[in-house]
Amino acid sequence: MSENIVNHAGFIAIVGRPNVGKSTLLNHLIGQKISITSRKAQTTRHRIHGILTEGDAQYVFVDTPGFQKKHLNALNQTMNRAVTQALADVDVVLFVIEAGRFDSRDKMVVELLPKNRPVVLVVNKVDAVEDKAKLLPFLQEVSAAFGFAAVVPVSAEKGTQLQELLGEIRKHLPENPPIFEEDDITDRSERFLAAEMIREKVFRQSGEEVPYGVTVEIEKFETEGSLRRIFAAIIVDKESQKAIIIGKGGEKLKRIGTDARKEMERLFDGKVYLQLWVKVKSGWADDERALKSLGYE
Repeated sequence: MSENIVNHAGFIAIVGRPNVGKSTLLNHLIGQKISITSRKAQTTRHRIHGILTEGDAQYVFVDTPGFQKKHLNALNQTMNRAVTQALADVDVVLFVIEAGRFDSRDKMVVELLPKNRPVVLVVNKVDAVEDKAKLLPFLQEVSAAFGFAAVVPVSAEKGTQLQELLGEIRKHLPENPPIFEEDDITDRSERFLAAEMIREKVFRQSGEEVPYGVTVEIEKFETEGSLRRIFAAIIVDKESQKAIIIGKGGEKLKRIGTDARKEMERLFDGKVYLQLWVKVKSGWADDERALKSLGYE
């Protein structure tokens, strides 16, 4: 709980191509895991608000899916739309790139950046650059691509330079009373977060062929004191994917369930009873009505 009176508050979009560490950055900035992560691209599919109240400022971060044009089914078009909408609705933009790597996919995002509000360039994974002498010319090269309000090299994973980043954002927050309660960390429901935790574990336990055809639907969410009973369906596109997720003798599904349950118990600070099963819904990712019913904006 902050002792200061919040008099600056605003929305900050975190954008970039897939896999630059946007969700990791959000989680470390607010000090709590609310946005799922994996090494696979397109892990984030929804706009998620992460809220940090510190000193006299409230930062409302908007984590967005990675923008890309390689796969353009209905799901990916919905995700790209989430990025462009976020850019239109915020006070500050964080454009995240990977240190030492600035390619055509990053340049595609540069074209979307608004000219009428501050954009901070966040150069992530600086800890992974072995030759630090190459960092300065790289920063100069990328800085020339757009009129950035500031350039901040960070390591989201290690928490390096994140206070400096907050300081730069703070300069551009409008004068406002708090938008959310001081103790809030997200605007998303526990039901939504539970579905995301399960989907993360599917991504982490599966090979390349499965994740993009997978989503999760919470069929029942019951609370009794500090106990939560959650019944969820993992939805896949093909019968063959169902077999992969269940695994030999149900082993993989059991592991997904155990890992997701432990993650939820940490986040919800209470016991969780979790029951999972797998359903096949062919073509769900290219069906606008199915996407809407599954909670995709």
